[in-house]
Amino acid sequence: MLGNPHERARTMPAAAAPGTTAGKAGTSTAAGVATGPADGAKGARRRAGRPSAALLDQAGITAAALELIGKKGYDGLTMAALARQLDVAPSALYNHVASKRDVLLLVEDHLAALVDVSGFGARPWEDAVRTWAWSYRDVFAQHTPLIPVIAVLPVTDAPQTLAMYETVSAGFVAAGFPEERIVSAIVALESFIFGSAYDVTAPADIFDAGSMAEATPHFSAAVRSLAARGDERPADVAFGLGLDALITGLGALRG
Repeated sequence: MLGNPHERARTMPAAAAPGTTAGKAGTSTAAGVATGPADGAKGARRRAGRPSAALLDQAGITAAALELIGKKGYDGLTMAALARQLDVAPSALYNHVASKRDVLLLVEDHLAALVDVSGFGARPWEDAVRTWAWSYRDVFAQHTPLIPVIAVLPVTDAPQTLAMYETVSAGFVAAGFPEERIVSAIVALESFIFGSAYDVTAPADIFDAGSMAEATPHFSAAVRSLAARGDERPADVAFGLGLDALITGLGALRG
């Protein structure tokens, strides 16, 4: 088995990482060359005002969308607000993405590309699932406002997302899973992962019974017992426990 995934260093940037978004458009500067008044040096400069559409690319749009959602939540992501965030005219934005759904596909692909699927095909199935699930949870724990949207967003035309599912599915096939059970198994794991991502951000006293502690002695004692461990975050303990149970249960389906 792999070691505790939380011993590994994680870096999950909110903006697009190199190679994590598909089809980046080329970037060029706007026309115009200025000459310095003192030394005569020449260099290209962008004209004053809003950047031209040529300065936009999918990575920049993705990063701006994530920043906007981080500030204002999913409802704050509109095409007009995104254009303002990028400091471009809406018409320039529409040259690259046709709708809000297109923007969400870029975001979905960016996040999917951050999820670690390297264990599939390289390690035992159980270890591969653990690596994938812990990474998946930690990526979405940083972007919980997107969970209700991404969880039900069709994966049509999302190359990085489909690549993740293809790698995971191939790993399930190699492990002997019946083909008709693979998607259901992935959905079961994802449902647990998304819910656990919310738990990471829950307040530490979420289970404090307060004045009702005496009326709930068994529950309150269990809460105190968990807090007394002190070695791991309660969210991590719960995720590890549930994930092990799912892996054991799903493993029984293997041929």
